[in-house]
Amino acid sequence: MATKKKQKSSVRHTRAIQRDRSKRPNTVPLDEKTVAHLSELLQPAIEAQQAIYKKFGLRNRSLTLSVTIAIVVSIIGRQLGSGGSEIARLLRTEGLLWTPVLMVSQQAISERLRFSPPEIFLRVLLHILPVLRKREQARQRPLPPLLAWAQAQYTVVLAADGSTLDALLRQVGLLRDSETYPLAGKIMGVLDICSWLPYVIWYDEDDKVSDQSFWDRILKVVPEGALLILDLGFTNFKAFAQLVKVTFITRAKSNLSFQIVKVQQSSGQVRDWQVWIGTGESRQKVRLIQVHYRGNWYRYLTNELNPNVLPALYAAALYRQRWSIEDAFNIVKRLLGLAYFWTGSQYGILLQIWTTWLLYGVLVDLTDAVANALGKPFMDISMEMV
Repeated sequence: MATKKKQKSSVRHTRAIQRDRSKRPNTVPLDEKTVAHLSELLQPAIEAQQAIYKKFGLRNRSLTLSVTIAIVVSIIGRQLGSGGSEIARLLRTEGLLWTPVLMVSQQAISERLRFSPPEIFLRVLLHILPVLRKREQARQRPLPPLLAWAQAQYTVVLAADGSTLDALLRQVGLLRDSETYPLAGKIMGVLDICSWLPYVIWYDEDDKVSDQSFWDRILKVVPEGALLILDLGFTNFKAFAQLVKVTFITRAKSNLSFQIVKVQQSSGQVRDWQVWIGTGESRQKVRLIQVHYRGNWYRYLTNELNPNVLPALYAAALYRQRWSIEDAFNIVKRLLGLAYFWTGSQYGILLQIWTTWLLYGVLVDLTDAVANALGKPFMDISMEMV
C-alpha cells in the first residue's frame, strides 16, 4: 500500500522560536543605568505626544502615556508576553522601568494595549531617531576605511530592503478559527549603514506586497547627494532614471539587455563599461561593473559614470555593505523578538513593530557608546552582548 507523502509544513522555522520564547522565564528588571538611559531618551519624546494622546480621547489617569509606553517597552525588552495578569503583578510589586509601583487591573491593561493608537508609538520613534543620529555624529569611534571614504563622499549612505514578518499564533480573536497561520505583513526599511540606525521604516499589512511598490516612498525620502544601495528586487529602470541627484548601486540581472557605449576598464578581474539600458523614457546611461571573485563574475549597476569618483572595486565592496540591513532585520526579529507576535490585532502588531524598532535604536546607541569608549569600530562590538 502506497504511503501518502507528508506535505511540507507551511509554518515557518520561527514557530520553534515562538514556542521557545513563550516558555522562557521572565527576565530580571533592567539595571538602573539602563533604565536611566531609556528614560533620558524616551521621556522627552513621550511628553511631546501628550497633545495627540488627548486628541485620541485616552484618559490620563493611572495608565498615562508614559506608563503605557513603559509597559509595551517592558513586554518586548523583557520578553514578558502580553498577559495582563503578569504585567499587573509586576507593576504592583516592582514597577516597570521609570514607572513606580502602581495598582492597575489586568482588564485595564489589556484594554489599553488593545486600543492604544500605534501612531503615538511611531511618533515617539520618529522623535528619538534624530536625537540618536546627533549622538552618533558626536562620537569619535573609527569607521572602517571603506565607509569612512563613502561618508566623506556622500551626504548619507543608505541601504533599502524589505522583510516579510512571520506567522501569527492562532491564540486570539478571529485567528482561533483560522486553518492557517496568517503572516503579519511586511516591513520596508531604509538603513544608514554607517550608523546602523533606521533612516525610515514602513509597514504594509500585505505580506505579499512587492519591494517595487515602495519606490514612490523611497524617492521622496532619499536626500540629494546620498548613496543608495539596493538589492536585485528593486530593479526598475523608470525609478533609476529619477535618481538624478542620488547615486545608486545595485546588482545587474543575468538577462540584462544593454548596449556598450564605452569600455573604461577591461582585465581578467574587472570590467567597467558605460552602457545604455532601458527603452523610451527609461532609457539611460549607466555603468556596468563586473568583478571576478573566487571563480565567479559579479555584476553591478551604478549611475555614477566617472570611475574616478566611484572606483569599480569600491562600488562592488560598497554593495556588499548592503548586508548590514539584513543583519538589522535579524537583530530585530531574533534578538528583540519580532519573530513572535503576542497579538493578532492590527493595532497590537503595529505597537509591537514600532516599539521593537524603538528598542533597536536604543540598542544601537548603547552599542555605539561602547565602541566609542573602546575606540573601536561599531561593527567590532557585539550588539547581542550589549
